[in-house]
Amino acid sequence: MPFQPGQSGNPSGGRPGLRHRQQLNGEFIAALLRDFRHGGPKAIERVRRTQPAAYLKILALLVPREHKVEHSNPLKGLTDEQLEAMIEYIETSLAQAGGPVKVIEGMIEPTTAPATALPVLEPPKRKPNRLMMEVDTAIGPQERKPRKRVPSPAGT
Repeated sequence: MPFQPGQSGNPSGGRPGLRHRQQLNGEFIAALLRDFRHGGPKAIERVRRTQPAAYLKILALLVPREHKVEHSNPLKGLTDEQLEAMIEYIETSLAQAGGPVKVIEGMIEPTTAPATALPVLEPPKRKPNRLMMEVDTAIGPQERKPRKRVPSPAGT
């Protein structure tokens, strides 16, 4: 069934309010862009300094969920002659860079740090329970025993 000239497939037009919603979306995005250009970089820097967890969460949300990382070793497929040519090229470019190159050869010896060098970690301080503070103001202060922390089972 072909359409008549000047008439679309939907004679009643789009959904009610669609044009206004599109206009609102466009104006909203434009206002956000203007505001970001005004103070956005400063706000991002402030969040990075004061709330690093929120900053990292935003960055994580920007990363695609499915990101394939393929490890490859391009040197593995080279022949011995190609590797020797690469080594020779690197040696000549280092020689041209200026002066002799000092190479330090050695072994890393494992060391053990004394137990006193490790920092003593204190348990984190908890903020007071706001609900209990409200109760104290309503009925007077109450004596409370500190709760024991029960570790959760790791396998469940």
